[in-house]
Amino acid sequence: MATPLTRLVGVRHPIVQTGMGWVAGPRLVSATARAGALGILASATMTTGQLRAAVREVKSRTDAPFGVNLRADASDAAERVRIIIEEGVRVASFALAPSRELIARLRDAGVVVIPSIGARRHAEKVAAWGADAVVVQGGEGGGHTGKVATTVLLPQVVDAVGIPVVAAGGFHDGRGLVAALAYGAAGIAMGTRFLLTSDSTVPDAVKARYLAATVADVTVTTRVDGLPHRMLRTELVDSLERSGRATALLRAVRHAASFKALSGTSWARMVRDGLAMRHGRELTWSQVLLAANTPMLLRASMVEGRTDLGVMASGQVAGLIHDLPSCAELVDRIMTEAGAVLRGLPPAA
Repeated sequence: MATPLTRLVGVRHPIVQTGMGWVAGPRLVSATARAGALGILASATMTTGQLRAAVREVKSRTDAPFGVNLRADASDAAERVRIIIEEGVRVASFALAPSRELIARLRDAGVVVIPSIGARRHAEKVAAWGADAVVVQGGEGGGHTGKVATTVLLPQVVDAVGIPVVAAGGFHDGRGLVAALAYGAAGIAMGTRFLLTSDSTVPDAVKARYLAATVADVTVTTRVDGLPHRMLRTELVDSLERSGRATALLRAVRHAASFKALSGTSWARMVRDGLAMRHGRELTWSQVLLAANTPMLLRASMVEGRTDLGVMASGQVAGLIHDLPSCAELVDRIMTEAGAVLRGLPPAA
C-alpha cells in the first residue's frame, strides 16, 4: 500500500512504531523494520554512547529504514542529531517541536524529520520550519497527551498543512488504518499495540497487566510529572493521586537522583534540561521537579517488571488488545484487514 509516508521514508507499509522510552529498543525496532513498517528507537532514556550502539545494533539486524526519537529540548540534542547523521539513520522524530535550526541541519544531511504534535498550531509551525511530515496524536494516545480526540484533531491538521500527516492515538488494526486514510492521513502510528507484541522486551508480567485491562482501566493523571499522562490505573497511580505535594516532591527528588546515577548525566545537565522543559512547556518549578518521576517510574515497570513500583503508559486502545503477535504477524494482519475493508467498500457513484 503506497502512501506519501511510504514514499517519503522508504517502507512497505504505512505503519509507524512509536519511540517509547525503555520499550522501543533495538529488538523491537529491528523486528518492526523487517516487517515493512517504520520502527523508531527511543533515545531519551539512553546516553549518547548507548544511542550510537543501539543504532548500530539495529543496522546489524536489518537493512530496512528506521528512525530515532529524541527530545528537542534536551541539552545534548545537537550531539544526538550528529550521531543520527553520522550513522545514516533515515528518520528523526521528536516528541516536542524541534528548532528551525535542527530541522535544517537534519534535512541538509538527507534525514527525514517527523515531529509529533498534539495541536493544529504546532503542526503549522513545524511545517513552516521545514518538517517533512508530522505525527498527530489525539487524546486517546498513551503517555503525555492532550484533550482533543484523534477523530477531531486529525482532519484539522490534514486540512492545515501540506505535508504527510500520520495519525496516532487509538489505532490497533486494519479498520483504523482505513479510517485514518479516509481522513486524509498518510498512515498510522502505534505505541501500545507494538508494546504488546512478542518482540517487545517488556516483562511478561507487565504485558499481562495490559492484556487484562479494560478501556475503563486506562486513565489520565497529572500526579506523575505535572502534565496530563495517560496510563493504566494501578494501586501506585491511586496512591500518587492521594499523596500530598510534599510527598510527591520528595519522591521526585529520589527518582531524579536515581536517574542521574543510571544515565551518567550531571546535576548541571539535569538542571539545564529542566530549564528547557520549563520554558518549552510553561511549567512551574514544582512540575519540573515532578518530571523527574517519569523515567524511573517507567523503567521500574517496563524494564524491571515492578508494576507495584512503576507506571505503565498506555493508550485507551489497550482495552481492545488481547494477544501478543510478533511484529511481522501484527503488520501482516493489519494490512490484510485493511485490504479486506477497502475491497468491501461500496463503489463510488
